Amino acid sequence: MKDTKVRLTRQAANTVEADLLVFWLDKESGEAGDLHPFLAQGLAPHLAAGDFPKKEGETALFYSQDCAAGRVVAVSADLGTDDINDSFRQAGGAVAKQCARLRVKTLALALGKNGLAASLDTSQVQALVEGVLLGDYRFGKYKTEDKEEYQGIETLTLIAPAVTERLKTAASRGRIAARAACLARDLAHEPGNYWTAKHFAAYAEKLRKRHGLQCQILGKKELKELKMGGILAANQGSTEAPRLISLDYKPESYGKTIMLVGKGLTFDSGGISLKPVEGMHEMRYDMCGGAAVLAVMEAVAEERPAARVIGLIPATDNMPDGGALKPGDVISHYNGLTSEIISTDAEGRLILADALAWGIETCQPDCVIDIATLTGAAIIALGHHEAPLFSTDAKLTAALQEAARRAAEPLWPMPLHPTYDKQIKSDIADLKNTGGRPGASCTAAAYLRRFVGDTPWAHIDIAGTAWNFTEKEYIPKGPSGFGTRLLLEFIHAQTN
Repeated sequence: MKDTKVRLTRQAANTVEADLLVFWLDKESGEAGDLHPFLAQGLAPHLAAGDFPKKEGETALFYSQDCAAGRVVAVSADLGTDDINDSFRQAGGAVAKQCARLRVKTLALALGKNGLAASLDTSQVQALVEGVLLGDYRFGKYKTEDKEEYQGIETLTLIAPAVTERLKTAASRGRIAARAACLARDLAHEPGNYWTAKHFAAYAEKLRKRHGLQCQILGKKELKELKMGGILAANQGSTEAPRLISLDYKPESYGKTIMLVGKGLTFDSGGISLKPVEGMHEMRYDMCGGAAVLAVMEAVAEERPAARVIGLIPATDNMPDGGALKPGDVISHYNGLTSEIISTDAEGRLILADALAWGIETCQPDCVIDIATLTGAAIIALGHHEAPLFSTDAKLTAALQEAARRAAEPLWPMPLHPTYDKQIKSDIADLKNTGGRPGASCTAAAYLRRFVGDTPWAHIDIAGTAWNFTEKEYIPKGPSGFGTRLLLEFIHAQTN
């Protein structure tokens, strides 16, 4: 995966060598007298005709012999919006599209008086870097014909009046967060025959070697010994063994332990409860929760926050064969609870339940967050615009909603009332793995709640947002990487 270099400079904007130089204008102003002379001259025809600036994200391209870059783009930004950070992400995405059209490899962004604003907040700088790098995303790994030669932006230079440590941190966080989200997108794009449980494990091992993370891989033998019946049950029809991957970032001194659990269902056929053929090919995306956790752990290893962060990924596929799990079967989970299987297509909660129970007992975290493409009902409830959030702790809910606001990855609190337990009560076991269509996201969360005890816990259902999330300038069709930046924002807030 491409890793764009981000650097900062105090050079005068017109002396910075780049394929493209970008300036910003408030869409409500843009008077020529307020601009650098060469910028005012280049924009004069656009301003005189009233063609620019009109709306947020609009761009105007001109050529100038008075600047080292030669090509200059002015971008209209909305500096008065309520969500100014996401406006800058959007503007960054618009710039990335211009870069693709012009085949720009080196990009310079002016942040000073004639750039965005003299008082630009560092969070907006972070958002701008995120927008450019997220908008620059492409996946062509498996193309052989018409393979695109242009591979995107190689260097992004931020031109600032002063290069402070806070500005460096903001730029670095933007780069790391965007790279993590793009990694999650890459993994979601991988077809089921090229990304399996063993690939999750192999990538985790790379992180151990590269960053020194503690890594533990539980294979089928260890899962049997630990009586993780949920993971083993989901895997029964597969020809490839399951894994439970644990990555542990443990600084020398820390005050809080955060556990993340991501569903790593690398392909979901539905098992014996077979899915319809239409859309089944997209079920490679059922591991987006695991992809988000893996990407976050790599970002954490680079940022090195002052908190212990543990990432767990139960990984398998869900296939039908003669030995596959059947409707009506009864399984036993790691914590001893038994579950009657109503639908083998409700396998995500089976593998998450074991991971949650084992992880909490083994690591005793201060809070645990699981993220999963768990229910189609999440799409029915909220579409592709927000992700349902279930939680047992008000403070955790508030912290995640604030992180979601900063990342522009919105969460909507959903009910986790004990009455939903009635729908998953079995006549022959402790639980049944589905409670029918009514309130299906709520009953799935109620199932998981039985495996977390008193530990503050939150469940994020990304079935509607991991794929075809609300399209923006910096979010492509297909996998979005949703949840990755949100979780990083949450970790930042816990360690500031």
